[in-house]
Amino acid sequence: MKKLYFLLVIAVFSSCSIKLSGDSIPPEMKTVNITFFENNAPLVVPYMSNDFTENLRNRIRSQTKLNLTTNDAHGIFSGTITGYDIRPTNISDANNRGQVQSGTNRMTIRVTVKYTNNLDPKQSFEEAFERFKDFPTAGQNFQAQEKGLINEVLTLLTEDIFNRAFANW
Repeated sequence: MKKLYFLLVIAVFSSCSIKLSGDSIPPEMKTVNITFFENNAPLVVPYMSNDFTENLRNRIRSQTKLNLTTNDAHGIFSGTITGYDIRPTNISDANNRGQVQSGTNRMTIRVTVKYTNNLDPKQSFEEAFERFKDFPTAGQNFQAQEKGLINEVLTLLTEDIFNRAFANW
């Protein structure tokens, strides 16, 4: 009976096919152009446009065989950073003295992306993406945390955009 069970398990797993890369980039797509994403958010962080654009370019470079170009391309990413804000998410009275303060803040970044697939226009889209990161207010000051928090949120955004364009999730 154990042998039969073992053979059944092997048969089931050997018939499964798992694609780990997750991407579904057509083989005829060879080039992509990622234009500079301007920061049009009401609150502007000077380096965010460059960091976001480079994060998206690096994601494409490291996860695909696509060549980045500034000329006509099979795929084009363009867009803007439309929002950046920090808001309290948890109010606390840490010392029980009636001194209410923010216990946790949320950094949110919003980006509008237009992806044009010149090989298959049905795969093109124009969408807004938003991600956030909660962080405690106690401990270090915000300026010491800001760059790292922005990088974490930008990484999440580039993953969402990459998956929307190429992963068919």
